[in-house]
Amino acid sequence: MRVHVTDLKPGDLLQNDVYNSSGLHMLMKGSTLSEDDLSKLLQHGIEYADVEHTPSDLHSDAQTLPSDQTRLLTNLFNDTIKGTESLFQQAMEKGFIDETQVDEILFTLTEQLEKQKDVVSLLLMLDGDSDYTYNHSLQVGMLAFYIAGWMGYNPEECLTVAKAGYLHDIGKSKIPSEMLHKPGKLTTEEFDEMKKHTFYGYDIIKESTQDEILATVALQHHEREDGSGYPHGLRGDEIHPYARITAVADVYSAMTTNRVYQTKQELISVLCELYSLSFGQLNAEATQELIKHMLPNFIGKRVLLTTGQTGLIVMNNPADYFRPLVQTSTAFIDLAKERDIAIVEIYVQ
Repeated sequence: MRVHVTDLKPGDLLQNDVYNSSGLHMLMKGSTLSEDDLSKLLQHGIEYADVEHTPSDLHSDAQTLPSDQTRLLTNLFNDTIKGTESLFQQAMEKGFIDETQVDEILFTLTEQLEKQKDVVSLLLMLDGDSDYTYNHSLQVGMLAFYIAGWMGYNPEECLTVAKAGYLHDIGKSKIPSEMLHKPGKLTTEEFDEMKKHTFYGYDIIKESTQDEILATVALQHHEREDGSGYPHGLRGDEIHPYARITAVADVYSAMTTNRVYQTKQELISVLCELYSLSFGQLNAEATQELIKHMLPNFIGKRVLLTTGQTGLIVMNNPADYFRPLVQTSTAFIDLAKERDIAIVEIYVQ
């Protein structure tokens, strides 16, 4: 059966070889299509494939994690957030943290992350009601782990980057709670105090681990490539590579998470903003690796549009990667052309 690429689904069996417009062989006859294969077809502009395919309703094609994995990961994330709260409490009361506890948390977490490719679903699962600081620490550690892997770091280095990202905000344990949770804009004096969390984090981590790299990431994660960051106004290669990765993860997580003074932004539009920031403030390689690996994960996700319609993201638009093609129950909507329509929310299932 000849099927349009937007109607293919994981598990379909290819009846013929697939070639792109340049004649390059893409997929072999007899292959069982995976989500990665579907992304590959879409990215190469292939419109049709011959498959053994059983039609199904629109929403059954959405990418979702199996229910047993969802339960396992949900429990893992909840346990990690509780452990993170405990670490922040230790840091606040004693000025140091239990590194063994950190390593246990990170080992269990990264062991599961290595098995998961759909980072978007993981982020959507973390979009909960837990304290922002703890949730954010988990998200940044997770994203830093993935970015490092995508950039080619070895497993040991990826674990160190994840640990650095996870602990990057531990210095906020020394910032007054009323300041952290203030619903309005901070005064100049309050912001100056808030910026000290980078120094506090350096001291806590150095005292707890004797690890200069981990401590340096906490100190430098608000530095920016163009020198506009703090606390020292460092530029480019003056910033530790792990801190540059953590900065990208930090900004993405902060912009996509609800906070007392800020409403979360939709995941794809934030990637677009990060892309702009990669030409000045954020490290270009780390940012673009995040974008390149995140975008295919949006294919198959159910979304709510500003029109009130729901549908599935079926294709990343080659003309504008941040304005995808959405299939509703009645039509295909090309957001690159329909500029007055936007995605309001992306759903985990």
